[in-house]
Amino acid sequence: MRTAYKVRAYPDPEQAAILARTFGCVRVVWNRTLAGRHARYLAEGKSTSYRESDAALTAMKKLPGLAWLNEVSSVPLQQALRHQHKAFEAFFAKRARYPRFKSRRSKQSATYTRAAFRWRDGQLTVAKTSAPLRFVWSWPGIDPAALDPSTVTVSRDPAGRWFVTFHADVADPASLPATGAVVGVDLGLKDFAVLSTGEHIPHPQHMERHEQRLKRYQRRLARCQQGSGNRQKARVKVARQHARVADARRDFLHKASTDLVRRFDGIAVEDLAVRNMVRNRSLAKAISRTGWAEFRAFLAYKCERHGRTLAVVDRWYPSSKTCSACGHLLASLSLGTRSWVCPGCGVLHQRDINAAKNIASAAGLAATACGGGVRRAGATPARSPVKQEPQRVTAGIPVP
Repeated sequence: MRTAYKVRAYPDPEQAAILARTFGCVRVVWNRTLAGRHARYLAEGKSTSYRESDAALTAMKKLPGLAWLNEVSSVPLQQALRHQHKAFEAFFAKRARYPRFKSRRSKQSATYTRAAFRWRDGQLTVAKTSAPLRFVWSWPGIDPAALDPSTVTVSRDPAGRWFVTFHADVADPASLPATGAVVGVDLGLKDFAVLSTGEHIPHPQHMERHEQRLKRYQRRLARCQQGSGNRQKARVKVARQHARVADARRDFLHKASTDLVRRFDGIAVEDLAVRNMVRNRSLAKAISRTGWAEFRAFLAYKCERHGRTLAVVDRWYPSSKTCSACGHLLASLSLGTRSWVCPGCGVLHQRDINAAKNIASAAGLAATACGGGVRRAGATPARSPVKQEPQRVTAGIPVP
């Protein structure tokens, strides 16, 4: 199994200068290559292969104005071309968006292969540096000296923090012991998640706790003059505040997903179209802060790693409007209705718990009341039938 270990790094001033120069060279190579690809496609209608971009990099280094590209290791520059080639493959396969130009104000990174770094007894030395790069190992159960990384990525985020990511092949972990329990997960805004067992996972509200301070820093940044030193300091403060919120949110998502994977053999979630949901101006801000897509990605790789089952229910399945006891389908249910009584069997339903039970049923992880589309992975298929028997439009509306 191929995995990555990301840790904090603390380069000395000399190493920081060399790495910053490498970041700049990687950024220039990426942007010039991307611009050349785009211009050639518009002019000739042809794409650029990796061999052609590699030849263009060789010619780029011979230009008088770009001779400083030869001052850094050539490996990160070659890796930038490979990453761009893979980015276009993902774009044409509709797995990612069109590659964008890199900015000096965004995250900076450089990837080194075995030919450009030395790893001995848990100490890392990258090309063009003389001393080992100091980092803090944050994986207590793994001995770094026993690790055999194939590639190493050194990065710096907009907040000025340095990181090292080690990519290595390790043995597959043992599957977790079976618990015999399954769960349906209904993601929402009132609570982050409601489980079919009746448990509520509240929203941590990380952004809400830092929002006032972030607004104050942003106002200070807006008042600073463009290009001034004070503006650079204010920009770093804003970036650090955003990084603090992102780290807290990621920590919460990791803990919540790990807890579910440890407790349940099967986990069912709904295929939410987050990109379409944020078009609602009233809910876009709240939805963007939840991290639903990242939470589902964490569940996917952790279930695969530990031998659990993750089922994804079709986004068109009416989990909130279907009675989890008898399968009765309401004609309509407003978002403000948090509980309702089933006209068919008279059971009182709490909206989110009922939806979570239906998600587990539709995924085949529990006794199914009525059918619905379910898939294990991949893109959303065509809309599947949500009811085994047709109903009239007015079904479910109480008659006075």
